[in-house]
Amino acid sequence: MGAAALSNNRKNRTSVDIYGQSYSIVGSESTSHIRLVASMVDDKMREISSVNPALDTSKLAVLTAVNAVHDYLKLKEEMEELEKELKKLRD
Repeated sequence: MGAAALSNNRKNRTSVDIYGQSYSIVGSESTSHIRLVASMVDDKMREISSVNPALDTSKLAVLTAVNAVHDYLKLKEEMEELEKELKKLRD
């Protein structure tokens, strides 16, 4: 649901529950994709909460976001390394 996806004209409105709260998410991705993302966020929040039960919801949400961005950056770095290796093999 990045910036490119949000620029698409066709929008889907999907109701999801994340950590006991209901949200209506609008995006151009499929309903199943939006629900998968929400489910993964919910799972990560519950995982962090189980280790840190004293966290309030705001701090829990920030830690979940930090974890998600960390995972994204690691995968991006891995992809860039693989692309470099592939380029070397093709040259």
